[in-house]
Amino acid sequence: MALELKVPEVGESITEVMIGAWKKREGEAVKADDPIVEIESDKATVELPAPVAGTVTKMLKASGEKATVGEVIGYMEPVAAGAAAA
Repeated sequence: MALELKVPEVGESITEVMIGAWKKREGEAVKADDPIVEIESDKATVELPAPVAGTVTKMLKASGEKATVGEVIGYMEPVAAGAAAA
C-alpha cells in the first residue's frame, strides 16, 4: 500500500512552503530516514525523510512549486517486511 509523503510543519505560523530539490527520483529505492526532498520556507529549509524503507513511486510537485502544510507531494511504496532483509 502506497504511503503519502506530506509537507511537514516547519514553523508555527508557516502555512505555505516551496518544494526544493528532490533528493530521490521516481523508482529510486530509499532506506528509512533517507532524505527524499527539501522543503523551503522563509525561515528554514528542512529535509523530508523517508518514513520507512521502500521506493519513491510518484512525485506530485516539482522543485520550485508551492505547497501547503499537510499537502501530499508524493508517494512511496514500502518494502515488504520479508524483502527488507534481502
